[in-house]
Amino acid sequence: MSLLSLPDIMIEPAVRAALLEDMGRAGDITSDAVIPPETQARVALVARERGVVAGLDFARVAFALVDPAIRFAPRLDDGARLQPGDIIADIEGPARGILTAERVALNFLGHLSGITSATRGIADAIAHTKAKVSCTRKTTPGLRFAEKYAVRAGGGANHRFGLDDAILIKDNHIAIAGGVGVAMARARAAAGHLVKIEIEVDTLDQLDEALPHGPDAILLDNMKPDTLREAVRRIDGRAIAEASGRINAETAPAIAESGVDLLSAGWLTHSAKVLDIGLDF
Repeated sequence: MSLLSLPDIMIEPAVRAALLEDMGRAGDITSDAVIPPETQARVALVARERGVVAGLDFARVAFALVDPAIRFAPRLDDGARLQPGDIIADIEGPARGILTAERVALNFLGHLSGITSATRGIADAIAHTKAKVSCTRKTTPGLRFAEKYAVRAGGGANHRFGLDDAILIKDNHIAIAGGVGVAMARARAAAGHLVKIEIEVDTLDQLDEALPHGPDAILLDNMKPDTLREAVRRIDGRAIAEASGRINAETAPAIAESGVDLLSAGWLTHSAKVLDIGLDF
């Protein structure tokens, strides 16, 4: 599976649930009342603002589930940059079905394109460094797979997908366990040979306490660029250095220039602005 595609078997359940939510108990009673069943229509998905598109397969599946007779022809691929007025895809077929699927298709397309656009903004800002921008677990319930896909489409990297695919020792774990050293020791004793361990540190003293335990990655939380630079020096390539806190397209360059490997930003998936995309006749 390509990093810039998802199989329909993953997409369809999410889109089907959204359509069922929208169509309720009686379907699209407006379109059924106003549009004769034999009416055909030709429309286009059009960008209303600059950005980067993602979620075309979600839109395609929405139309196909409502009416397989609807023909969806994309002009662009996910990850393509958009200018206002760009035609993203052409859609043709039964008008009722097009109108019924319209909102769900646009909801997915606008939301995912917003995430991709925001990710691309940071990725472009740090392109002169070795660092990559990454997402977190701060995702919409039920849509993590889609939102993390959108991050990839914007040139970003994915963090862990859930609690079960990596150990990430956060500040609350440290506080309850009784310190960095004891938390790391317990994690190292419990981890399987394929399980990575990352620990969050707020200070250089915590970093010094963590390093002897051999973490695979270290999350440097809310550190200023000068402190990050010193942290990277102390890590000295022994672990992946990840920075988090106050990361956006304006602050990212100075953070990336400290030498960290990753910049993680939760807002990419929980607060990115929806990209304005319309369905025009």
